[in-house]
Amino acid sequence: MNNLKSFLVDNLSGFSPKAIPGFIFSFIVCAVLAFILSKFYVRYGNALSNRKAFAKNFIVLAITTMFIISVVKSSLALSLGLVGALSIVRFRAAIKEPEELTYLFLTIAIGLGCGANLTLLTVIAFVGFVSVIWFVNRYQNKAEGQNLYLTISSNQAQSINVQQVVDSLKKYCSAIKLKRTDETPGAFEASFFVEFDNFEKLEQAKAELKNIHSSVSISFMDNTRDV
Repeated sequence: MNNLKSFLVDNLSGFSPKAIPGFIFSFIVCAVLAFILSKFYVRYGNALSNRKAFAKNFIVLAITTMFIISVVKSSLALSLGLVGALSIVRFRAAIKEPEELTYLFLTIAIGLGCGANLTLLTVIAFVGFVSVIWFVNRYQNKAEGQNLYLTISSNQAQSINVQQVVDSLKKYCSAIKLKRTDETPGAFEASFFVEFDNFEKLEQAKAELKNIHSSVSISFMDNTRDV
């Protein structure tokens, strides 16, 4: 009995049932703010990648950060234990664009603020963040920009290669990212994320790609920032 009492005292010393309503409120606010941030990233992000898939991580990251901060904030021992535990974690997925890192920091900041019982301050700061993001993107001159997913294929593999395609696209694209290429003796296919400053350059690129060989087939798919 004494051992059980000692165990409960050691593990629940920083916990009060009265704190549960506040924790639940902060948890909900944290999740809602992360959800809104994910929508802003999908809508206003500039990364040539699958923004919707990346943004799905925001809510889980935010509430996980909040829970960790809520647990360790009242215990130095738990804080040191967390540092030791995280020191053995290895992250294999590289952050390819600075914008992705910026949004991850914003997501973590939401979790930190809510976990530290600074929910109101977090909401105020978040409103400021998204206002700046909206203002910057609202007045940037991107009206004509085309962000597209491009697939090029041919049943005459010997008549086309990736370098030819890239050289043609470089003349007209403001951004190019090769996502996939498949080459067999009888077929060629390559997929890109591409961005054009205006529709005229898109048409010029399409015409040059078709001039590589008559067997070339081109497919463009919209990759713009849908909400």
